[in-house]
Amino acid sequence: MKLQLALDDLSLINALLMIEKVHDSIDIIEIGTPFVIDEGMRAVREIKKHFPEKEILADLKIMDAGYYEAQLAFKNHADYATVLGVTDILTVKACIDVAKEYNRKIVVDMICVENMSQKIAQLEGIGCDILSVHTGADQQAAGREPIDDLRIMVEQVKKAQISVAGGINSNTAQQYIELKPAILIVGSGITHNQDPKTEAAIIKEMMRG
Repeated sequence: MKLQLALDDLSLINALLMIEKVHDSIDIIEIGTPFVIDEGMRAVREIKKHFPEKEILADLKIMDAGYYEAQLAFKNHADYATVLGVTDILTVKACIDVAKEYNRKIVVDMICVENMSQKIAQLEGIGCDILSVHTGADQQAAGREPIDDLRIMVEQVKKAQISVAGGINSNTAQQYIELKPAILIVGSGITHNQDPKTEAAIIKEMMRG
């Protein structure tokens, strides 16, 4: 199980400093959507340059022009890029095609997908690598939690790996870990913690056993 650090609302310099603090506990560094909007592919390049041993995810949330936009991420040394599960299946397929060319992976973000079972079967049918349970910040504010969607995902997924995100921290992580996703994604639970290094280390230790 890998720990993915989601960086959303930090400047590039503060993101680099944050990664330095939690470096030993994390496996994947996510350049979150707000971060990508603010810094573009520069953030992907710079973080990969400073931390080449870590995997980098560009959270592009691709909705159209799948081949072109995913290729941008991979050309700039991202190991993963995200596409939205609610988009047309042809867009997802184009992302998967370019990922195979670069020997990288596509994460399908399942935020706002309504017919989860049907969509999972469709996405696995075209060979998606990772399906991501994602309860967005606005959904969390309305009281929705990702654990319920994760249970559905675990029951339905047959081949793809699963990642999960949505307000996870050391107080809530155990219930997610017990469902054994391949990737646990933590953002503000670490980056907004007064002691991010310790928080990341606690979560990583929980994941180990």
